[in-house]
Amino acid sequence: MGGSGTLISVYPEELTFLFELDKPCYCNLKVVNNSEHHVAFKVKTTSPRKYFVRPNASIVQPWDSCTITITLQAQKEYPPDMQCKDKFLIQSTKVAASTDMDEIPPDTFNKEVDKVIEEMKLKVVYTLPSGGSDDSSVSSLGSRSFKAASDDLMMLKNASIEEIQTIQRLKDERDNMLQQNQQMQRELDVLRRRRSRKGDTGFSLTFAAFAGLIGVLVGLLMSLIFSSPPATA
Repeated sequence: MGGSGTLISVYPEELTFLFELDKPCYCNLKVVNNSEHHVAFKVKTTSPRKYFVRPNASIVQPWDSCTITITLQAQKEYPPDMQCKDKFLIQSTKVAASTDMDEIPPDTFNKEVDKVIEEMKLKVVYTLPSGGSDDSSVSSLGSRSFKAASDDLMMLKNASIEEIQTIQRLKDERDNMLQQNQQMQRELDVLRRRRSRKGDTGFSLTFAAFAGLIGVLVGLLMSLIFSSPPATA
């Protein structure tokens, strides 16, 4: 089920994320143009630091559709009772057919007398990997998280200062590489869209392969970091 307006329809009408600690979660959103006009849309959220939206603004051709990928950044703790108060807002309006999807004018979504801006609100729902969301599941997950934290604390107590510094340095390097990878993915996505409009398929495939290689390298680095814990004294 989705939300529908005069210009666009959105599926689904709730953003559901399979919530896991310390892991990014993903949700796809489909925007369908219900009109014979070119329609620009923009995605806003009440928690912009928690979510990465790609694309967060674009133009959908008449009777066409666009898929948006929304990423919930890795979280360190479970929300109270697995309830989320975050909201998303999708604005849409008609634009000229000549409007560049990568350079939408900043005043496109300004509310003016002679302009129609449609808005749709979406709420966010968190679910657990097991499919359950009752208190016992959350309590069980919390107990496991507490035990894991206790084990980590014991390991740190037995570790030397050099080992603790090494662990922290590896975690910082991992986080830095993840941020760099996300930035490169964003830049490559923009380049692919621009090149695809010019018919440069070879260029797009080259960058897609490069992006895949970066992802594999990051995965290997993370695997090496966490598969080899430092020896305790």
